[in-house]
Amino acid sequence: MADVSARAPSSDGALVTLLNFVLTWMNTIGSLWVFALMVMINVDAFSRTLFAHPFHGVLELVELSIVGIVFLQLGDATRRGRLTRSEGFFNIVRARKPTAHRFLGAAFDLIGAIFLAIVLVGAVPEMIDAWVHNYYVGDEGVFTAPEWPIKVIIVLGCFVTLLQFLAFGYRYLRPGAGAEPETTPTGG
Repeated sequence: MADVSARAPSSDGALVTLLNFVLTWMNTIGSLWVFALMVMINVDAFSRTLFAHPFHGVLELVELSIVGIVFLQLGDATRRGRLTRSEGFFNIVRARKPTAHRFLGAAFDLIGAIFLAIVLVGAVPEMIDAWVHNYYVGDEGVFTAPEWPIKVIIVLGCFVTLLQFLAFGYRYLRPGAGAEPETTPTGG
């Protein structure tokens, strides 16, 4: 089912509207990056086949790109309810105990936020270290690419996804919330 509410005007305020804007743009950049990656891989394959000369650095750029794309699109996937999650028990609780459903949903979102906070605690020092020591991938003299831009994307992706989980948790627990938030993490 399409998440129509993600396009509807939000009653959550300016911060959630800004978060939605950032998540949409990060997802768009990730999608364009996928397209650029496909072009790069195909050009490299044709170059190898037709001219027996590969483009240097394609493997390294693909490795970095996969990580970058995942973290660029993680927050939007969370917002649209595209994370893997079992709904069986959650739906039973929703039907039978709406208040318990709200607290269970908030607990799920809080655990998601805690998990991303733990990832951030590890990712921020790695990002700083990659910047300070100018770490790179590839072979010096052939092709090198710095690691720090991907590390920045990892930190940014974790941070905005953490904010998205907190926004969902707030929707479940905010005063006056019914049995269901307006937009749930499951897209319903």
